[in-house]
Amino acid sequence: MHSKVVIIGSGPAAHTAAVYLGRAELKPVLYEGFMANGIAAGGQLTTTTEIENFPGFPKGIMGQELMDNMRAQSERFGTEIVTDTVTKLDLSSRPFKYSTEFSPDETHTADAVIIATGASARRMNLPGEQTYWQNGISACAVCDGALPLFRNKQLYVIGGGDSAAEEATFLTKYGSHVTVLVRRDVLRASKAMATRLLKNEKVTVRFNTVATEVRGGADKLMSHLVVRDTVTGKEEVVEANGLFYAIGHDPATALVKGQVDMDTDGYIITKPGTTMTSIEGVYAAGDVQDKRYRQAITSAGTGCMAALEAEKFISEQD
Repeated sequence: MHSKVVIIGSGPAAHTAAVYLGRAELKPVLYEGFMANGIAAGGQLTTTTEIENFPGFPKGIMGQELMDNMRAQSERFGTEIVTDTVTKLDLSSRPFKYSTEFSPDETHTADAVIIATGASARRMNLPGEQTYWQNGISACAVCDGALPLFRNKQLYVIGGGDSAAEEATFLTKYGSHVTVLVRRDVLRASKAMATRLLKNEKVTVRFNTVATEVRGGADKLMSHLVVRDTVTGKEEVVEANGLFYAIGHDPATALVKGQVDMDTDGYIITKPGTTMTSIEGVYAAGDVQDKRYRQAITSAGTGCMAALEAEKFISEQD
């Protein structure tokens, strides 16, 4: 099968690109994956509960519902959605060649490819983590910090870098107090960021401390955290209604490793102000190329950019 443009991914970036390309009569094919990277089609938003900061939904919307709506909109404009995972992608020459998990012996081609495979927040796999994920545990303070669940509560952040410092500072707007757990005896954050954090009266930084277990109550919400001093080995149970991971993300870029330029963390490098990669006709949108913002709305924006750039590229080839 040959397509003018193929989109790999299933989140806001992928579906926004699909909507724009579909309306441009380019008949895009979108591979949403089958539990790709261990996440259901729809990406990280399917693992969240209520979303309050996506424009157009004054009362908020559930993550799964938002992605279902985006998927339906993609189909409305003629996108062919395939529930299969692209496992091989050859970008060495055009048309680009690829094959999928369910049909590994079939080779398909495309004139342009949009990579929108996203990134996954690193988890710690603590006892209780699975139970209280999105019921007290989150990997995005900007996304979830303002929820009623966390307001005027004892909140904890795990991490010692700039992201942890930023998230902790952000959470002081909502929580009664924020405690940052740092495994080592020093913050990895920049000097300015670390100084600001340590001076904040609503923040306590506990060095040489790790979390070992998450506990909750009958309401199925997180209520306590077990922490351990890595020097003395002493454990204690602390009241905690929120736990935010700030230990990094892993971009899903294995498919194009060694083919397009990436940074040291594995994110695809795009030309400034565009979604163009180091290979003409290949575009990257969403969290796969964004380590800074990682928001649904910014992902959607880059999906639009990728679609417009791919449309221009294809028209110039015809």
